[in-house]
Amino acid sequence: MPRYVFISQKAYQESETRPESSVYTLMKGTAVHGDDILDTVEYARPSEGGDVISTILRREVTYDQKQGTCAEHFMVANANCTRDSDCVQGEVDFDGHGRRTGRCVQYYNHTFKTCEIQTWCPIEKFAVVKEPALVEAINFTVFIRNSIHFPRFKVLRGNIRNALNKRDIKKYLNKCHYDEEEAPYCPNFRLGYIAAQAREDFGELCKTGGVIGVFINWKCNLDLDPSNCKPTYSFRRLDLRKDQDSSGYYYRFAKYYSREGVESRTLIKAYGIRLDVIVHGHAGKFSPIPTIISTVTAMTSVGICTIICDWIMLTFIDKDEVYSDRKFDEVIREPTVPKVPQFDFIHNYGLNHSDLSDGVPL
Repeated sequence: MPRYVFISQKAYQESETRPESSVYTLMKGTAVHGDDILDTVEYARPSEGGDVISTILRREVTYDQKQGTCAEHFMVANANCTRDSDCVQGEVDFDGHGRRTGRCVQYYNHTFKTCEIQTWCPIEKFAVVKEPALVEAINFTVFIRNSIHFPRFKVLRGNIRNALNKRDIKKYLNKCHYDEEEAPYCPNFRLGYIAAQAREDFGELCKTGGVIGVFINWKCNLDLDPSNCKPTYSFRRLDLRKDQDSSGYYYRFAKYYSREGVESRTLIKAYGIRLDVIVHGHAGKFSPIPTIISTVTAMTSVGICTIICDWIMLTFIDKDEVYSDRKFDEVIREPTVPKVPQFDFIHNYGLNHSDLSDGVPL
């Protein structure tokens, strides 16, 4: 046990577990979507980010919305009506799409009626257009640059291999993809690789979206050369699974424009992958103080300290006899009186058993 603590757990080292870290991310790739060519500005949010970046895999689009009045969706509670008195003017249903005007109107081109609302029309649930998934995103790459600083040891490291000049670095980064064995210092990660490492089906992520954690782990033994301090990566899905009601990842945004002097917008509900980059760091280096403390603790745990102290006191101290007298007590045994058998006592004094009361002469 002491050997495990001292050697395996490196109890002789001073450690630092709260390093300073910075993360820069950038999404790369181009995709053909129908007649459109999508670049970083179209599918990445933000196009250049920090420790969080997302990419759009599928869109649901509501085109040409304008501020006005229209029928509420029939699935909203108490939205169906037959007359105006069924709709309360000014009422706002937070599960609905707007403020009610107090009128009962025909639900678009259907025969039934719902309460009229003031909102962006037409409403999303009625006019939304679901686009096919951006399957080409499986080959998109995310560039993750991470630097970490251990201020106690004055060590600064990065996850990109150093090169002789900037031209070599740029050339290497433009063509490499991360591989644990062959390219551990390449910061380019394919989205398909990230999904596979997180044990997720990319096609399913295109439908529902998801949040995946990218964990960068720095475990550095600074007794060795700092070049041996390099990161390892792991990937895990962070949001609830697809069998949960609130699973997946999506968000909404709008593109505004003016048509014939009227403010209009295109509403986009985007499903995608959000990457959260999480950095952990631990560095250790030899130090005499933890070495002494760990050594004494280990020796105490097996009783060696007591033996060493006794040996020093009995060997090198002038008053070793006093210490010996205090340390070792002489045990003196008292002499024992032989017990006379009862029958001998009776025989010697000529007594009978009747002359005894509980074995004592009367």
